[in-house]
Amino acid sequence: MSEAAGGVIDEITIRDLGVIAEAVLPLGPGFTAVTGETGAGKTMVVQALGLLMGERAVAGQVRVGRAQSWVEGRWRVPLDGVVADRVRDAGGEVEPIETDPIESGAIETEAGESGAGSPDRGVLAELILSRSVSGEGRSRAIVGGRSAPVGVLGELGESLVVVHGQSDQLRLRSSTEQRFALDRFAGRAFRESLEGYEDAFRSWQALRDELETLVTQREARIREAETLRVAVTEIDALAPVAGEEESLAERASRLTNLEDLRLAAASARESISSNELDGRADTVGLLDSALRQLERVVAHDGALQPIVESLASASFLVAEISTQLSSYLAELDTDGGTELDEVQDRRAALSVLARKYGPTIDDVIVYFEGAGPRLIELDNDSDRIEELTDAVADALGLAETLAADVSDARIEAAGRLSGLVSDELTALAMGGSRLVVEVLPGTELTPTGRDTVHFLLASHAGAEPRPLGRGASGGELSRIMLAIEVVLAATDPVPTFVFDEVDAGVGGASAIEIGRRLAQLARGSQVIVVTHLAQVAAFATNHLSVVKDSEGAVTESSVRQLTGEDRVAEMARLLSGLPDSESGLAHARELIELAATGR
Repeated sequence: MSEAAGGVIDEITIRDLGVIAEAVLPLGPGFTAVTGETGAGKTMVVQALGLLMGERAVAGQVRVGRAQSWVEGRWRVPLDGVVADRVRDAGGEVEPIETDPIESGAIETEAGESGAGSPDRGVLAELILSRSVSGEGRSRAIVGGRSAPVGVLGELGESLVVVHGQSDQLRLRSSTEQRFALDRFAGRAFRESLEGYEDAFRSWQALRDELETLVTQREARIREAETLRVAVTEIDALAPVAGEEESLAERASRLTNLEDLRLAAASARESISSNELDGRADTVGLLDSALRQLERVVAHDGALQPIVESLASASFLVAEISTQLSSYLAELDTDGGTELDEVQDRRAALSVLARKYGPTIDDVIVYFEGAGPRLIELDNDSDRIEELTDAVADALGLAETLAADVSDARIEAAGRLSGLVSDELTALAMGGSRLVVEVLPGTELTPTGRDTVHFLLASHAGAEPRPLGRGASGGELSRIMLAIEVVLAATDPVPTFVFDEVDAGVGGASAIEIGRRLAQLARGSQVIVVTHLAQVAAFATNHLSVVKDSEGAVTESSVRQLTGEDRVAEMARLLSGLPDSESGLAHARELIELAATGR
C-alpha cells in the first residue's frame, strides 16, 4: 500500500458504545496493544473501528439508557492520495498538517519503501470520520465534515484498515485477493513479466474482437455496402450543391410570377422615364424642368445652392433607376418558357434525395462524403479478414507463451510463500500446520493470465489442505493471517492492521513469538492488537487499558494510556491476575526489557 492510498489513525473517540461511556484512544504509528479485564469492553475498540469503516450498525451497540452512540476517528493521510480524493468527491475536506517524518513512519512513500526513514514524505492532511448509531438502529456518517452515505466509509476502509479476527473479516478470503497477494509477493521482475502479458492479452483481444465483428456481421456489411453503392451512384448523378434548395425556390418563384414582374417593372419604368408620345410628364422630365428653373436664379440667392445640388442628385438617381428597370425587363425577356419546368423537376429530384438521405440537401452532401470511405472499407472486408486471421493467430501465440511464463513464475513464488508462511505458523504455536499456495493453470486466457490461486491450510501433518476459514477457530485464523501478513509485509503492506483474538489458545514462548512478529509488522504499518497476554502486550510501543467501573447494575468503561509503573502493574495483572504481586511485577519488567531488546 503506497502513501497515496493509506494513512495512520491518530486517535479514536468513543461515546456510549456498549459498556464504554466515553473514551479517547491515542494511537499513532507503531504497535498499540489494548488490554483490560474480561467484560471491560476491549472488543468495543474493534467495533468502534468497524463502524468507522462502514460496517453494519445495530441498535444493541448503543449504551443502555442512551439515545445514541458516537464514534470519531482522526487519520493522517496523504493530501493528494486516493483517500483524500475520495473524501473530496463525497463533498468532505481534509486539512493539511505539519508532521515530523519520523513520527509518521507507518505511512509509506510512493516508491513503496517504509516511511520510517524517508525524509521526503509529501504533504499530510488530517481526515476526520465519524459515525452515530441511534437506539432504533439508524446510522449517520460524517466524512471530512460533511454528511455522506455509510458506503463511503466502506470504500475508504478498504484503503485504510485491515481487520483480522473473525472469519468474515479475512482480508484474503477470495481467490482474486489471494492471486493479487501472491503476485505482489512474487516481486518486481514478475510484475514486469505480468505487465508484458497484459499488453499482449489486450492486443490479442482487440484483434480477435475486430475479426469476430467482421465475420459475424459479414452479411449485414455486404447489405450495407450495396445500399451505400446505390446511394453514392444516385447522389453523384444529381450532384447536389450546398444551398441549392433555397436558390431553386427563389428561381421558381420568379418564373411562376414572370408576367406580374414584367408588368410591374414596365409600369414603374414608364412612370419614371416614359418613352410614350402621349404628352404625359414623367419623373425624369419633371426633375429636369425643376432643376433648370432653380439653376436660372440660383446666382441671386446662395441659399438655393444646396437645394440645386440635392435636386441634381435626385435627377441622376432616378435616371439610374430607370436604366436598372430597363435592364431587369431585358433579362425577363430572355427567360425561356421551359425553364420553370426544368427548375421544378430539379427541385423534385432534390426532394427525393433529401427524404432518403437528408433531411436537407446539406445533410445529403455530408452523407455522400462519408459514404465513399465507408464503402471502400466494406469492399475490403475479405482482405481485412484474411489479414486479421493471421494477426489473431500470432497475437494468441505470443499471449499463450507469456501466460505460460507467468504461470511458471507464480508457481515458483507460491512455493516460496508457502514455505515462509509455514515457518511462521510453527513459531506461532501452530506446529505441523502449513500453508499451501495452489496455482492451477486453466485453459482460458484472462486479463491476469490463465491461473486460479487458492490459499489452503493443512492443519497438521498428513491433513488434507482446506480453504482458509474452514475448520479453524477465530484465534487460529488471526494467527494464520498474522503469519501471511508478516511475510507479505515487504511487498504488500497496508496502512493499519487490527488483530482481535490473535493470541487465543496460546501462551508462553509462542505468545512471545506472536508479539515479536506483531512488532516486526509494525515496522512498516500501524498495528492495533486486542490481547489478554502480557507476552504480546510487552512488544507494544503504545499500551492502552480498558478500565471498567461498576456502579449498581451499569458498568462504565474508559480507556487509559499506560506508561511507566502503571504499565508494569497492568502487565503483572495479565500475568498473575494481581497488579501488585512482587513476582508478577518482576516478571512484567523482565518481559518489557525482553521485548525492548527484541524490537
